[in-house]
Amino acid sequence: MKERTWETISSERHFANAHLEVVTERVRTPSRSEPRTWTIVHRKAAVIIAPITREGKILLIRQERIPIREAIWEMPSGQIDTVAGSGDPGRSTETIEQVALRELREEAGYELLKDGELIAIGHYFSSPGFTDERGYFFLARPVQRCKEPPDRDEAESILDCREFTLEQIRRMIAENEIRDANTLSLMAGLWARGLLANDD
Repeated sequence: MKERTWETISSERHFANAHLEVVTERVRTPSRSEPRTWTIVHRKAAVIIAPITREGKILLIRQERIPIREAIWEMPSGQIDTVAGSGDPGRSTETIEQVALRELREEAGYELLKDGELIAIGHYFSSPGFTDERGYFFLARPVQRCKEPPDRDEAESILDCREFTLEQIRRMIAENEIRDANTLSLMAGLWARGLLANDD
């Protein structure tokens, strides 16, 4: 018996801009023969970087986020620009690693040291109930402040950038001061892989 695959029966676009596309699709899944209708937000993939200094401190930026009307602490991140809006990070004008290092410089004003390493940690889906957006995780260590100030995107509102100890990060997570999915998911990945210094 032939194994069923995912099959898109129809797709209707409602809205699109440079960052996302909203569509309603009828999809036949491997477990159901009757198609299901779902409204989906297609969004560019992103990179999320955990920058760690030679002293083992973790770098966070404080950024104003309009959808939640708050300024929050989070790790540097940014969308991957794809060729002709293909949505495929494999068709980007830059490698994913280059995007990660660029976002580190632009958002935080830090860069990887010459003897540093950029480690891929995998990827995750930010909210798979409504969007196909995925974030690619990286650990950058050790990092140092750039000699020149960051050349930030005008659309961003980054208020601060600081180095935190692992204990401070633990406390901020425990007290719900860090609450964005990118940072929480990447911290979980780093802890699970034993990539954080002085991890108990």
